[in-house]
Formats: sequence, structure tokens, C-alpha cells
Amino acid sequence: MLDYPAALAVAMVVQTGSFEAAARELNVTPSAVSQRVKQLEERLGVVLIARGTPCLATPKGEWLCRHMEHVGMLEKELKRQLPGLVAPDAPSQRVTLNIATNADSLGTWFLDAVSPFAKKMDYLLNIAIDDQDYTAEWLQRGRVIAAVTSLKKPVQGCHVTPLGGLRYRATASPAFVARYFADGVTAASIADASGLIFNQKDRLQHDWIRRATGKSIAYPTHWLPSTQSFVEACLLGMGWGVNPEQLVKHHLAAGRLVELVPGLTLDVPLYWQVSRLARDRLSALTQNIVTTARRELAN
Repeated sequence: MLDYPAALAVAMVVQTGSFEAAARELNVTPSAVSQRVKQLEERLGVVLIARGTPCLATPKGEWLCRHMEHVGMLEKELKRQLPGLVAPDAPSQRVTLNIATNADSLGTWFLDAVSPFAKKMDYLLNIAIDDQDYTAEWLQRGRVIAAVTSLKKPVQGCHVTPLGGLRYRATASPAFVARYFADGVTAASIADASGLIFNQKDRLQHDWIRRATGKSIAYPTHWLPSTQSFVEACLLGMGWGVNPEQLVKHHLAAGRLVELVPGLTLDVPLYWQVSRLARDRLSALTQNIVTTARRELAN
């Protein structure tokens, strides 16, 4: 039998980042949390938590945390059906769901999709951010139970639903375009004009360049890991960037930004993948996400 108080201690240390914070959440002493975690690790013969600041789950620990996530959802449902199982004065512990999405979805449509579920179902959300080409790995490693991803093929043990395409436009300030792209977008002008890149995983600018020129071209870059700051940097004339259409359409209409190649868009197909073990219990979340995405994304 799994020692559930010890497993809960592991999950809470990972969720809060420290033994002290986990102890406060569980209303026990830090030494009690440490003892529970240590005994479970010794019993299983594996390290579940990488001690540090913050404390992180090891790969084995991540699977245990996801199991406890499922247990929390089952218990929440059971208590709703059989409220007599819980003493009236017993402290309630809300369930935290771990999900992943890409930064541009979070900066545009994703919060509109998940907030009604969080308010109605009384769940807490731990939203991890990664490039849409990599969020599926969070599912594969058991770090999350659902994710927005660009992967069409279902991750093992998951159900996939198409959402639509997140549409991007390459934009810059009028002054920047006049300076660097007065004669249009060419290999020479791209190689001279500073562009914006989110991080090392970001390939959107390179994909747009290939679509615009048919070539792969190196260009000077500013590294800027923020969806909103991408737009601000374009408005301020720092460089050009490939931005979600939802965030720049009003600036384009007002003339504060212009497209490098008018009408040349880049659509990134997105999919919602959710663990089959949690699919039924998260049906309301899936419905909210699918409805919002299909309203906001390109189809």
C-alpha cells in the first residue's frame, strides 16, 4: 500500500518549493515533512525530491506527484457525492492541477478559457510555460496532466483535440521599416535588421523568414522572453518580431505598427492533450478551452 500522507508530503514540497512551506500547508512541522519524505524514499529506493532552492521533483517524483493529483481529483469528487465522509470542522485542501501551455497562448486566449473552470470547480492551477513544440514532453514525463501543444499525434495515454491555429504577423514600427525595409524584405535587409527572439527554442522568426524569402538567413537578435514585451519592443523600434495577431491588430489598424510583408501570416496549429485518466473529470475544462480556442484562433 502506498503511504498517502508521505506521498502528499512529497507533492506539497514540490508544489511549494520547500519543506517549510509544505509544512505550513499540511499544518505539521518541517521535521515531520522531512521524515515522511525520507521514509518513503528509503522504502521505494529512489530519490523523489532534488533538495535545493526551490526543491524540485526528480523524474520518479514527478510521476508520484501526478498520481497524487489524480487522487486529489477523485477525493474531491467523492466528497462531493458523500459529504458525510468529511468532518464539518475538517480543514479543506484544494486540489492543484498542473497543466502546460505556450507563452503566446497564455498571453492571448488561454486565461479566458481556464478562468471559468477555476472559479466554478474551485481548483487551483499551476500553469507551466514552454514552447508549443516542447509542452508535449511535459506530458510524456508526467509533469503535467494536460497541455496545449503543437503535437497532433496523441502522447501515450492522452486524448488529443484540435484547437485551431495561432496566427502571427511580422511587425515593426513604421520608422524601423522605413530604415531597414524601404526596398522590401530581402536577404540583405533581414541580415541587417535586428529581430526579436523569445528563447533558444523559438523558431517562429526563422519560419517566417523562410516563408518570406525562401531562405534561411542569420540576423542580429535581441533575446526577449516575454510575449507582451515583444509587442512593446516593436512599438519602441528595437527590432522586428513575429507577434500574435490578437496583440498587434489594433496597433496595425492605428498605424503604430506595420507588417514587414502585408498579408503574409504564419499559423501555428495547436492541440489540447489531456491524460485519459483525468479526461472525464476535466471535461468542463476541455470544453472551455476548445470553445474559446475555436473562437479566438484561426480555423
